[in-house]
Amino acid sequence: MNDYELKPRTRRDFLKLGGIATALAMAKTSLSKDRNNMLSNQDFSTQASFRDAQTITLFLCGDVMTGRGIDQALPYHNDPRIYEPYMTSAQGYVKLAEKANGPIPKSADFSYIWGDALEELRRINPDVRVINLETAVTTSSEFWPGKGINYRMHPGNVPCITAVKIDCCVLANNHVLDWGYAGLTETLTSLGGPNIKIAGAGSNLMDAEAPAIIELAGKGRVLVFGFGHESSGIPRVWGARSDKPGVNLLPDLSDGTVDRLAERIAGFKQKGDCVVASIHWGGNWGYEIVNVQREFAHRLIDQAHVDVVHGHSSHHPKGIEVYRGKPILYGCGDFLNDYEGISGHEEFRGDLSLMYFMTMDITTGKLAGLSMTPMQIKRFRLNHAHPDDAHWLQQVLDRESGPLGARIELTDKYRLSLYQNLS
Repeated sequence: MNDYELKPRTRRDFLKLGGIATALAMAKTSLSKDRNNMLSNQDFSTQASFRDAQTITLFLCGDVMTGRGIDQALPYHNDPRIYEPYMTSAQGYVKLAEKANGPIPKSADFSYIWGDALEELRRINPDVRVINLETAVTTSSEFWPGKGINYRMHPGNVPCITAVKIDCCVLANNHVLDWGYAGLTETLTSLGGPNIKIAGAGSNLMDAEAPAIIELAGKGRVLVFGFGHESSGIPRVWGARSDKPGVNLLPDLSDGTVDRLAERIAGFKQKGDCVVASIHWGGNWGYEIVNVQREFAHRLIDQAHVDVVHGHSSHHPKGIEVYRGKPILYGCGDFLNDYEGISGHEEFRGDLSLMYFMTMDITTGKLAGLSMTPMQIKRFRLNHAHPDDAHWLQQVLDRESGPLGARIELTDKYRLSLYQNLS
């Protein structure tokens, strides 16, 4: 999330500063010619019977911001004092949310924030769960001066991450250093304790560049590389160096950068591995996918042999593309945040979020299916979106994905699927 410039008391003020496949892994022989090899998610009850050693299902989402106001609602919380031009206490965000949508439990249990997403995860039971964790996990009081927005979650609240069995937290974003290098160090330690894999940040450049490696018994491995780009609002000085902690910051989106990434990925990738490039890039609002991002994503697939491009930073979902059988999520949208009650940009419906369930065929490295479950953030909790809202998201995603060669349809009143020629 890019979080500079603001004007008082509007959503833009707070958000510029602050900055959802379940597809059945069907065998190709089960796809009839008249459907042009297009997959849908029609019978979740039989999903388990289609899963075998040839497919893996990933849960991906956009920005998960469990700091600030949400931190105040969890069992442990930091000093509420914050250093924003128009808010001096994190409790102010709790009050805004309660004014908009009703009371929020005091010291809610760790699973509270996930709400209906918990049941969806239990129902689908993905092999791997990856989020972009967009907050520092620290008690540090050394806020980054001049940044305007500083997110932090108390380390005692890490069980809210383990409550949904997250395998990997991507940290290459514009908030992980909000509370300084001490805050980053504590974040790395706090997440490493419960054995959550980390990608995109580290105590030095080698650590920041290293992938999170998730072993799947009988199914190979998933490698998650985390990258950040300045277009999301990451200060250049946050880039890790050989002698300095920080994030894995891309210098640019050039051919040369792809060449270097290809060499690095080749040093880790083995036959049968699924490589995810998780990238924090672009601004908060707007559906446009700039050519340089699209070209970079294509080159990652062509030259660096990336299997999944997982983009985030936008506050709303953006278009989806399948390029040479590989999925590209250009912007997953915010998944969880404390922005309720902040006005502005209502046309983008920032209160709606998506769970992305992506099934990959590990024998070909190609997408076997993608379904999405819409959620709505209310009272710092993820709730099933109303069917009207799910339909609205389908219409928007279909409009934005159409020019990229993909079609998004409703599979039932609560879920969406990508239809794409996967041959």
